[in-house]
Amino acid sequence: MRFPRWLTVALIGLIGLGIVFRFVNLNHKVYWHDEAYTSLRAAGYTRSEIDQELFQNQVIPAIALQRYQQIKPESTAADTVRSLAVEDPQHPPLYFLMTRAWMQTVGDPLTGWFGSPLTVTRSLPALLSLLALPAMYGLAWELFASHPIALLATTLIALSPYDVLFAQTARQYSLLTVMVLTSSYLLLRAVRILQADTFHTATSQRHVTRHLLTWLNWGLYAIASAIGLYTQPFFALTLISHGVYVVICCQQSPTWRKQGWLISRFFWGAIAIALLLFSPWLVVMATNWQRATATTNWTQVTPGLTYLLKLWSLSFTSLFFDLDAGFNNPLTFLLRLPFLLLIGVSVYSLCRRTPLATWLFVVVTIAVPFLLLAVPDLVLGGKRSAVSRYLVSCYPGIQLAVAYFLATQLSMKRVYSGRSPTLTRHRTPYSLRPMPLTIWQTWFWRGVLGVVVLASLTSLTVSALAFSWWDKDLSFANNQTADLLNQKSAPIVMSEIGEDYTNTGDLISLSYRLKPDTPLLLLRSPAFVRTPEFAAKVQEKTAIAFRPS
Repeated sequence: MRFPRWLTVALIGLIGLGIVFRFVNLNHKVYWHDEAYTSLRAAGYTRSEIDQELFQNQVIPAIALQRYQQIKPESTAADTVRSLAVEDPQHPPLYFLMTRAWMQTVGDPLTGWFGSPLTVTRSLPALLSLLALPAMYGLAWELFASHPIALLATTLIALSPYDVLFAQTARQYSLLTVMVLTSSYLLLRAVRILQADTFHTATSQRHVTRHLLTWLNWGLYAIASAIGLYTQPFFALTLISHGVYVVICCQQSPTWRKQGWLISRFFWGAIAIALLLFSPWLVVMATNWQRATATTNWTQVTPGLTYLLKLWSLSFTSLFFDLDAGFNNPLTFLLRLPFLLLIGVSVYSLCRRTPLATWLFVVVTIAVPFLLLAVPDLVLGGKRSAVSRYLVSCYPGIQLAVAYFLATQLSMKRVYSGRSPTLTRHRTPYSLRPMPLTIWQTWFWRGVLGVVVLASLTSLTVSALAFSWWDKDLSFANNQTADLLNQKSAPIVMSEIGEDYTNTGDLISLSYRLKPDTPLLLLRSPAFVRTPEFAAKVQEKTAIAFRPS
């Protein structure tokens, strides 16, 4: 299988364009609630100590909130770990410690060069997301042993609107994508080397080398799995899918059966090592389990099947297209329908045309993480599977399936000139020879690839110019809110901690958009508004309540 040279060059150019999009307008979009908490945790603060300082019925300027986004004086990395362990145990500390180190190392220079502290915290996930490109190429090569498929898969993840969006988000999801890809690559590579190892005699030097490589790659897989768990607990979905894949292949794949018991022993040994390395944080999560469940209880709300179906379609198609006409507008989902069909046809083609060990890996890494989230939502209620960032483990498999399908349709081996010695010898200058069907098919699929690329580039362009996007969740409207407040004469913004305790993060988010000296009146309780002291503070000002209880 090979591509025309012009297509190869074009795909390499598109990968470069995807890299550029990751760094375009880094400080443009709303710095939403969760991102504010990334900076807060990395800086070594806890939300409780901030709330105690802020909500004291006092007036402060908006810019004062950003003090809690900078490294806490005399704090250490231990304060970052403690902040998470006490208040956010469902978030392991790796990414937050990386953010802290990044802020301490390049924080001042980047803020000075770009004029915004947002560039500092968002540049780290953007840089980390670049590691996903070689990881995707390596994974595709291990699966298909085809450079064109690997190149196309890398192009798809480089131009993915979803991947670029979260590459510009100061959270751990770009690192999670990297670890999903890296661990999958290391697993397949470790299995391949282990299988090759058994074909050599124990006395040969080559066998000794391969034997060392076997242990090395399984060791790297164990370390990568531990890093993935320390990045985000949802990485466990990837490990479960790997386990299902290994169990089925050891029983069903002809190429795995002879070494099945050995592969299983190495795999489960690597998983045991990864869990052992992650055990300190498992203890933290178990100790503060009540706090972890309280922080994530918003996922227990049952929105209904229609809502889930809508979010599933939006999540999976956002890998290729990320524009919409409104959540309740049918046009939004009609525009996504061709991409859903492409995903379905790609998975079907993969299952029909590739060996069991190949297609099973892709299908399992898509289906197992999704079902582990979706089935409880359908049976017990909840909306975990409707949260796009929880489905990160599923996305690489979809991109691999689409890359395989399109690459096989675009391969030059499918194109024939239609000539034969007999036809060529008897053809007259005036005869009309129809173009062979395979050439028409190839140009059709080139057109399909062009549409996919155009859809991605259009989505990336519109997103890059926007001040907010769907991933900003409860902070989505903060840009418009800030514009409204900035236009008011003598405004004073009133707020409290909020019934769901999210106002702290949203006020910090809002502060990046407000005029620096905009006064904020942060209330200890709503009853304060009935006091003479309150009336004195808002006298001759335009008093506006932000997210009141």
